Amino acid sequence: MEEHKSISQQKCTCSTTIDEDLLYEQLDDIIELHKGKEGALIPILQSAQNLFGYLPEAALKQISRKLHKPYSEVAGVVGFYSYFSTVAKGKHTIRVCLGTACYVRGGKDVLKSLMDHLKINVSETTADRNFSLEVGRCFGACGLAPVIMVDDVVYQKVKPSKIAEILKPYIE
Repeated sequence: MEEHKSISQQKCTCSTTIDEDLLYEQLDDIIELHKGKEGALIPILQSAQNLFGYLPEAALKQISRKLHKPYSEVAGVVGFYSYFSTVAKGKHTIRVCLGTACYVRGGKDVLKSLMDHLKINVSETTADRNFSLEVGRCFGACGLAPVIMVDDVVYQKVKPSKIAEILKPYIE
């Protein structure tokens, strides 16, 4: 029995249930399409991340096995490139600016408030996969610091006490 068989279903961001076995079958097709080509690993990883929304360990092991590459090599490539993520991303991404102006004007307090409210750390995703939390370095709104972004919406002069109010429209 392969590693991925232990997980029966996964919710995607569009709220439809996908049979995870089907995802791994599609991954096999992707691997076969690129197998034997020079530099195949990165395009396979990119396609796998697009398929799953991130790179689960079982997918990395399957890629390793099918390409006859050591798992450490596959995991090493994933760890090297910031594009790749082994953590499931949330439906909404919250980015907190910690550039100089935002940091000085309370950005770190806004970040702490978000972490406390969401009960996650930076680079993590909430258990319900609704929010992922990230840090940025300048969103170009220094005069309106501190700034956060939820998806593509910029919130300016954010106060830690207003976090719940800001996130309310994004909670399902």
